[in-house]
Amino acid sequence: MYYYSESIQNLIEELSSLPNIGPKSAQRLAFHLLNLPQKRVEHLAESIVTARKKICFCEKCFNLTDQPVCQICSDPKRDTSTIMVVEEPSDLAAYEKTGQYKGVYHVLHGAVNPMVGVQPENLKLKELMQRLQREDVKEVIIATNSTVEGEATALWISKFVKQAGIKVTRIASGVPVGGALEFIDEMTLFRALEGRTEL
Repeated sequence: MYYYSESIQNLIEELSSLPNIGPKSAQRLAFHLLNLPQKRVEHLAESIVTARKKICFCEKCFNLTDQPVCQICSDPKRDTSTIMVVEEPSDLAAYEKTGQYKGVYHVLHGAVNPMVGVQPENLKLKELMQRLQREDVKEVIIATNSTVEGEATALWISKFVKQAGIKVTRIASGVPVGGALEFIDEMTLFRALEGRTEL
């Protein structure tokens, strides 16, 4: 039984189709949007439509951008001899927020996952290999997630990058700041031990 008009129900259904938005969250968002001033709602809708029309992949790294080449790739101060490979644009953003990495990126748009039909050819891996042939790259940093899929992707990349004679490194992973050892899983502790550094 529907408690709301068709328009409200359609809005709730559309919002609940977004990632991590369940029916209750969708309902709250729908009522929040309906209570906003008309101008704010129009501006939000216009922003979504404009972003969908203008946003594309960077021709070099496949980050999301509204220009042919993203701001990072077009920055002459970046070290183009080091490429960090990440799964998603959100991973790139996380590293950029640290302000510590000065190289460039390559965004795969996923990780190898045969269980759901994601094969290497479904990612931007071929483009990475072509890029390594065109550009003078000295190091590839693999920064995929510490999941089964991320590790499989890292192994696949390292195999081909090593064949190209380029240095391959993997980001360290381990115990988070503020984490208690008794609550950390065995694989994380193992990776923390393997990635230890001298003080």
